[in-house]
Amino acid sequence: MAKWGQGDPRWIVEEREDGTNVNNWHWTERDATSWSKGRLHELLVGITVENEAGRCEISELKQVEGEASCSSRKGKLIIFYEWNIRLGWKGIIRESGAKHKGLIEIPSLSEENEVDDTEVNVSKKKGDGDILKDLMKTAGTAKVREALGDYLKALKTEFTMGMILPTKAMAVQELTVKRKLSENALQASSPVALGVRIPTVALHMTELFDTAIEQLYRIFTVKDLVQKFSKSSAVLEAEKGGKFQMFDGNITGEYTELLTNKKIVMKWRCRNWPEEHYAEVALNFVPTLEQTELQLDCEGVPICEEENMKFCWQQQHFEEIKGLLQLTTLNG
Repeated sequence: MAKWGQGDPRWIVEEREDGTNVNNWHWTERDATSWSKGRLHELLVGITVENEAGRCEISELKQVEGEASCSSRKGKLIIFYEWNIRLGWKGIIRESGAKHKGLIEIPSLSEENEVDDTEVNVSKKKGDGDILKDLMKTAGTAKVREALGDYLKALKTEFTMGMILPTKAMAVQELTVKRKLSENALQASSPVALGVRIPTVALHMTELFDTAIEQLYRIFTVKDLVQKFSKSSAVLEAEKGGKFQMFDGNITGEYTELLTNKKIVMKWRCRNWPEEHYAEVALNFVPTLEQTELQLDCEGVPICEEENMKFCWQQQHFEEIKGLLQLTTLNG
């Protein structure tokens, strides 16, 4: 028990509005099982590999048994996952046109093993076609492990977003260290004058989409389409000064400029960023031959959130939008 006047971070409520789970001391847990099954399906089904001999595709998630959860205790995250996965694959031999099917079994995906060491067994139904089996054993296995790695990254970042709440002491200590380390960088650059002053980086990303500019612009400004690609609730006021919330409130911001079918500029923040800090995100829509190039320029990203920001846009935006466009094309 703490001595009088010294305080104990487990019990002393800091200057927080909610006064809840101070210093992240108490145990909190989220069940990631249902979310994981959906994400594993998204990442694994549709994987294709090919060479001069043939082409193979993972066509079905036949079985996914197990569980996953994320817990926090004393300000630390604890990730647990254990999965038994069976996938169906099909392929075609280029020379003969013969089609074959088989299975991929992942008997134990868990935190006890590295992804690169995870057992991936490939089998094929009786008959010819071993050349396709060999393709799946080599290139196919590599892509499966890559997808499993993407799942684990999302589990540890996207799903756990907001579980570790910043405390006053942690925030002051972290900012003090980063300001000392990044003082020269901050003076040399011109960070976006939005919210609190912290070390930041700028990002530039480009992506091609097989759709017209008008459709891609609508996907970013129409509530129903945003909810479809984000697979979560959203609030949108697509006008200058309008507010928005995405991914169940984990992403919030404000539109500062909208040029129809040309450009969108936003104040943009993630829930776990320092309070009141926003990045500036600019989306430029550039027409190309039968496609649209999306150019993303982002300034003011907290220096420790660079990789999470890249993942958010590449996986949760770009890849999901491409899936929505493909689904729209098929249904159309």
